[in-house]
Amino acid sequence: MRLSGEDREKCAFTLGAKATNLNRHGAAIFVNRDLVVGSTVLIGNGRGTQVAARVVSQALAGNGMRTYGIEFLEEGAAIQGFWGIIFPGP
Repeated sequence: MRLSGEDREKCAFTLGAKATNLNRHGAAIFVNRDLVVGSTVLIGNGRGTQVAARVVSQALAGNGMRTYGIEFLEEGAAIQGFWGIIFPGP
């Protein structure tokens, strides 16, 4: 996946990132940037879809990588199937 936004130093970036703990509302992402909780980032998948997400938490940091929880800011068709997974109903 691709991630773009601004880091804590207000430097714009676009880079590859790894996502885990995928769910219908967001994921955990691993990046080598210091992000601000509450900031907005754009996430792109390998199929050309790009959506906005909010950084909601910083979970772990180590080896130059940081882990953040993100939640999608959009709902419905924009994020349905974003991860390429069909999640069961609530």
